[in-house]
Amino acid sequence: MALLKFKEQVMEMTSGRSVLETLLEHGQDIPNGCRAGACQSCMMQVTRGSVPERAQRGLKETHKLKGLFLACSCHPDEDIDICLPDSEQFKVPATVHRLIERSGDVVELQLKMEQEFEYHAGQFVTLWRDAHLSRSYSLTTMPKSDNILSFHIRRIEGGAFSSWVHNELQPGEQLLVQGPAGDCFYVPGNASQNLLLVGTGTGLAPLIGIIQDALHNGHSGEIHLVHGALHHSGLYYHSELKNLAATQANVHYHPCVLKQTEDLPDEIKLASVNDVVTDIVAKPEGWKAYLCGDPDLVAKLRKQIFLAGCDMKNIYSDPFLPSQN
Repeated sequence: MALLKFKEQVMEMTSGRSVLETLLEHGQDIPNGCRAGACQSCMMQVTRGSVPERAQRGLKETHKLKGLFLACSCHPDEDIDICLPDSEQFKVPATVHRLIERSGDVVELQLKMEQEFEYHAGQFVTLWRDAHLSRSYSLTTMPKSDNILSFHIRRIEGGAFSSWVHNELQPGEQLLVQGPAGDCFYVPGNASQNLLLVGTGTGLAPLIGIIQDALHNGHSGEIHLVHGALHHSGLYYHSELKNLAATQANVHYHPCVLKQTEDLPDEIKLASVNDVVTDIVAKPEGWKAYLCGDPDLVAKLRKQIFLAGCDMKNIYSDPFLPSQN
């Protein structure tokens, strides 16, 4: 049984428990979010011993060389000493530029970065309100000279971060940005390849950025975007996407809802995203797919598209994992 030392406290690592779980069980206040190795808010540093490769998955090579690792993904095979790194070195200050209401429960948060911030549209970052409260959100914008980042934030009942954004946050206030992370983004080099983008709820956010990036790079293949929601009101970016499809010949927008509470416009289907995807492309061999939103739905779509003929290496996904704290 491996021993874990943190702040002069020595703890036994019980079978199946991660470093993060062990620390929290012993009363240590460690920043954390998704607890699934995605948001990187539980990043720590090993000062003695070594950590498994899985605990450093997704980190920059420079971070790995410094001994940084993700506590939620770390199940060490040997005794280790760890510490909290100087977390400020990973965080960049930003100022709230605008808050735009997209629907009753979705707001677009625009941040003005105080320095150049490198990322790919469709990746996600972690936004920090303070040293302990953070959440991860996908970028909807491409890198621009004005250094404005944009995010779609849905109000979550009882959600500490989303409630703060919707109810309290004002233009001019500051927060910190950590990242970027994730490999769900457009890669130039095959401009004629057909693209399938599927998102539910605010899973639409990274897909908007990916489409912008594809068009910016002169993508000529067909681009099919499926946005699904429970009700019509959940299609919060409907007008903008209709206009995009009307002005870009290779962009096709497929909105759908699961429940009908009012008369739907002709272009909105009463159907699941799975059925709409089947209607669009029965055999997606040679296509590239981007899937974002509810984790269970993303997993089902990955399987559906793979079995239909899409190569697994051409399926990129960004499941929206709920915070665990």
